This record gives sequence, structure tokens and C-alpha cells, in this order.
Amino acid sequence: MTDVLSEHVPKLPRGVRLRRDEVRDEWLLLAPERVLKPNPIAVAVLERCDGVRSVAEIVADLATAYAAPADRIEADVKAMLADLADKRVLDLG
Repeated sequence: MTDVLSEHVPKLPRGVRLRRDEVRDEWLLLAPERVLKPNPIAVAVLERCDGVRSVAEIVADLATAYAAPADRIEADVKAMLADLADKRVLDLG
């Protein structure tokens, strides 16, 4: 499993897109030869993976947006980002 550090700056790699399917009313993470259906919390994280914000900044933003403890959010975000990086649908930069 990939180690995700607070300093990493995640982004979607070339060829991977987060798109809203209006017909089915769901979000899709489109990658070459695969489609993932992220849940609403994963979408909130992925929308912040812009290649500019660090993992620490994403966690702080989510903690503020959801009025939740940053340490719990950090653990969940890092686990999700590690899983996506292992699947090669996210660059950690």
C-alpha cells in the first residue's frame, strides 16, 4: 500500500476524469478501461485534488466544511488516496 504524506499534492493523472452523469444522477471517476463510482464523500475529496492543495490543506478544508475532527478525516482521506494511488487513478505528486 502506498504511503500518503500530508505534504503530498494529489491530482488526477492524465486520462482520468471526475464527471457527473446527469442521466443516471451519479458521479463517475473515468479512467482508461475502467469506471469507478465514488460515494459523495469521495467526490468531495476528489474535487479538492487539484494538484495545488496538499493533503493537509484538503483535510483542513474538509474538517471545516463538515465540522468534523481533522485527525479522523485525515486518516480516512489518506486511506482513500492510497487506495486510488494503488489503482493508478491518482498521482500523489
